[in-house]
Amino acid sequence: MRTNDDDNRFRLMAVHAHPDDESSKGAAAMAKYAADGAQVLVVTCTGGEQGDVLNPEMAPGQHDMGSLRRAELARACELLGVRHQLLGFADSGLAEQADGCFARQPLDVVTAPLVRVMREFRPHVVLAYDRTGGYPHPDHVMCHRAAVEAFDAAGDPDLFPEHGPAWLASKLYFHVGLHPARLAALLDAAVERPPSWAGEVETLLAHDPWPTLPVTTRVPCGEHFATKERALRAHQSQIDPRGFWFVFPADVQRAAWPTEDFHLARTRVHTELPENDLFAGIAETAPLRLVG
Repeated sequence: MRTNDDDNRFRLMAVHAHPDDESSKGAAAMAKYAADGAQVLVVTCTGGEQGDVLNPEMAPGQHDMGSLRRAELARACELLGVRHQLLGFADSGLAEQADGCFARQPLDVVTAPLVRVMREFRPHVVLAYDRTGGYPHPDHVMCHRAAVEAFDAAGDPDLFPEHGPAWLASKLYFHVGLHPARLAALLDAAVERPPSWAGEVETLLAHDPWPTLPVTTRVPCGEHFATKERALRAHQSQIDPRGFWFVFPADVQRAAWPTEDFHLARTRVHTELPENDLFAGIAETAPLRLVG
């Protein structure tokens, strides 16, 4: 049941494609806002059932990937201090997408449950992927499309009226994770550079043009990088503990680039760019923005 105290707290909702995405994209910022007293909700569109075990240190054998990844998601969100909700769509996989999977659903079918969640949770800020999905997994691309569609549709009382009173979220952001300035700063700060991964990062830096949106908002959250790392490790089936995500230790990242970065895609409030706060321009005791 919602309380008056809930109404007077900032609310942040992040829309992700699979379990583990919430821990690799914006996790430290979410942990920061949760620690500061905001309500934070991770919405995961699929269960990641088509994923393989990617951790070479994990015991081999048959695994129920759906159950395993749901448990990993729950543990990661517990570490981040955020709530989570699964929409229950079927993971599409990277190669052959079966009929009925998330990426092959009509847009209105995947938008409807997101609208319902937005109207129930009433976020002031929504985090999503850009139009590329962050990388070209079909579920990530569909996740972007559905999140943008739901951001608009949730505020229209004529759309999906069966899902409750319309709600106008104030701002929509896209993640800007790996970009040249951040990668260059991390490489400069790293004392030990594993040759294989350093080479791959330097190859990324040489890519032209770099396919990212301009950063409008840098959220200082370096004190939560270690929490982000723990959340990533909770996804033990997907994360190689000696792999790319841990090349740069939390203290190196904190010293070299102590922010997580975002692109402001839509806003219904006035804000000055650049920002250092996802809630910039939104009053702390924001009144309800119900419509109709």
